[in-house]
Amino acid sequence: MKEKIDLLRRETVELIDRCSSPEDIESLRIRYLGRKGELSIILRSLGALPSDQRRVVGQAVNSLKEDFQRRLDSRRSSLEAKQEQQVLFSQTADVTLPGVPHMRGRRHPISLTMSCIADIFTGLGFVVAEGPEVETDYYNFAALNFPADHPAKDMQATLYITDDLLLRTHTSPVQIRVMERQRPPVRCIMPGRVYRCDSDVSHSPMFHQVEGLLVDEGVSFGDLKGILGFFVQRMFGSATRLRFRPSFFPFTEPSAEIDISCVICSGKGCRVCKETGWVEILGAGMVHPAVLRGVGYDAERYTGYAFGMGVERIAMLRYRIDDIRLFFENDVRFLEQFS
Repeated sequence: MKEKIDLLRRETVELIDRCSSPEDIESLRIRYLGRKGELSIILRSLGALPSDQRRVVGQAVNSLKEDFQRRLDSRRSSLEAKQEQQVLFSQTADVTLPGVPHMRGRRHPISLTMSCIADIFTGLGFVVAEGPEVETDYYNFAALNFPADHPAKDMQATLYITDDLLLRTHTSPVQIRVMERQRPPVRCIMPGRVYRCDSDVSHSPMFHQVEGLLVDEGVSFGDLKGILGFFVQRMFGSATRLRFRPSFFPFTEPSAEIDISCVICSGKGCRVCKETGWVEILGAGMVHPAVLRGVGYDAERYTGYAFGMGVERIAMLRYRIDDIRLFFENDVRFLEQFS
């Protein structure tokens, strides 16, 4: 047995030296150290030897096994290093070629615009409030002084889930929820997604709004004009003018629609403003006394104003975008323009 072990030692040394690749090394390992390998067979046969030889032969086989494994590892490392060197020498790089660009993510223009709006109003002391997108008819319409037969409640305008549940058509319901749990003074903005049955180049069935609400003693329409004037100049520049046009909303009285001088043509007249020089951006007004009474406020003591704007409309003007559908197509060429 000792002669056989010495023969195997010389044989393995020679075979290891002949290996020319890591694959050859692995084949050799399996041949001698695998479950059916030669050294494994010898170890399993020790039980047939006389007891006085088992220890000596076992130690010799284990010594050979350790030496063989050490030589295999050393030879494998040497061959792998040689292969890596060959790959490096075989590959060349033309340093005059342009580099490979790495795509970087961008914030969506809607997110940028909502953040800008929030920054302006939170800087004025407003807090951000949120509410559910699935609303009840009460919060979306009745509590906001909508009559039962108002056209906005038709299926053609509102996405109903059940007779009483619907996808909110504006973020105004959050105003009611805030006032129900908070006594005046109230000063908050309410950003979020809203839903309506509408879809074309300037409308989307899902879009974003930011509403604002301030209720306190002595709040006047002049306060509303002042804060919206500040917002417009911060959002579109100090040269931007604004005007108020009489309008009607069930939850405000008096109500107004607010236009700004067209930021595309500077008020001279273009396709965007339909040659008028003005573009509508939001609706606003003084909170209707019926709404205040509905949440338990004293309408004789407290007054307030509310306003609401479509974020997509603001973003389209801010970034000179002429098709609202671009916001929702996830075209990287469009999105990578914003930072």
